[in-house]
Amino acid sequence: MQTASHFRGTGVALITPFRSDGSIDVNSLATLTDDVITQGVDYLVMLGTTSESPVLDEAERLLVVNTIKEANNGRLPLVIGIGGNDTSFLIDRISHTDFTGIDAILSVAPYYNKPTQRGLYAHFDTIAARSPVPIILYNVPGRTSSNLSAETTLRLANAHSNIIAIKEASGNLDQIMNIIAHKPPHFELISGDDALTFPMICLGATGVISVAANAFPKEFSTMVRQTLADETALALKLHYRMLPLIDLLFVEGNPAGVKAFLAEKGMCQNQLRLPLVSVSDTTLQAIKKAWQQFNTN
Repeated sequence: MQTASHFRGTGVALITPFRSDGSIDVNSLATLTDDVITQGVDYLVMLGTTSESPVLDEAERLLVVNTIKEANNGRLPLVIGIGGNDTSFLIDRISHTDFTGIDAILSVAPYYNKPTQRGLYAHFDTIAARSPVPIILYNVPGRTSSNLSAETTLRLANAHSNIIAIKEASGNLDQIMNIIAHKPPHFELISGDDALTFPMICLGATGVISVAANAFPKEFSTMVRQTLADETALALKLHYRMLPLIDLLFVEGNPAGVKAFLAEKGMCQNQLRLPLVSVSDTTLQAIKKAWQQFNTN
C-alpha cells in the first residue's frame, strides 16, 4: 500500500479538456498529461474539482481515467477524486471502481448539507473502512461551506492508518500548523492553495496538489522542490515571480482561469461546461500580458 511519501512534492489536479461540441478532447488530455510529467510533476490527480467532475457522467469519468492512465503509462502515482455529500453513494462508487494502477483516493469533505464535525468524522470513518487504497482528505471550506477541523482531521488520522494525508485549502494557518504539530507519523499535510504553497511547506507541509501546475508545471515543481530542499532563497524568488499568474488563474474561478491560460499555450480549447463559463476578455488580456512578462523575466 502506498504511503504519504509517494505523494511528496507536486501533484497536479488535471483539467478535462473539451471540444467546441462539448465532448471530451482525449487527445489534448493525453498531451497535457505527458507534458506535466515531462516538465517534472511528481503525481497526477484525476477527477478533482479542477476536472469539472460534477458535470461528467459515469462513462465520461471512466474515459478521463483511462486516458490519463494510458498517457501516464505507469510513470507517476495516480490519485482519483471520489468525494461528495452522499456517503452511501460514495461507498457504492468505490465498490464499483477498478483501482488497477490507482494509488489513492482524494475525497473532498461533504458539501451543501453542512454536516457537524461528528457527521464529518462518521463520513470519512465509513469511507476509510471500505477503501482498498489510501485516502487523502480534502478540506476546502470555500467550496463546501463546512470546515474539517484540526481536531477531526487528527482524530481520523489516528484512527485509520489508510488515511495518509489531507489536502488543506482552508487558508487557516493556525489550523494548518495545529495539524502539522500533532499529526501521527504516517500522516502528512498537503497544500491545497497554490499561492500559499511556499509558506505552507516552510511550516511543514510536504507538497501541493496544484492547479497552476497544469499551466507552468516546470516552474511550479521547481519551486516546490527547492522549498522542500531548504533552498528557500531560490524558492522565494520563484514564488513571487509566479504569484501574479497564480492570482489570475483564480480571479474568475477555477478551472476557467487555467483553461484560458492553457488555451493561450495551445494545449486545449478554452471550453467549459455550464454553469461554468470562460473568463472575461479583461481577465484573458491580463493573463496574456502576465504570461508575456513572466517569459521575459
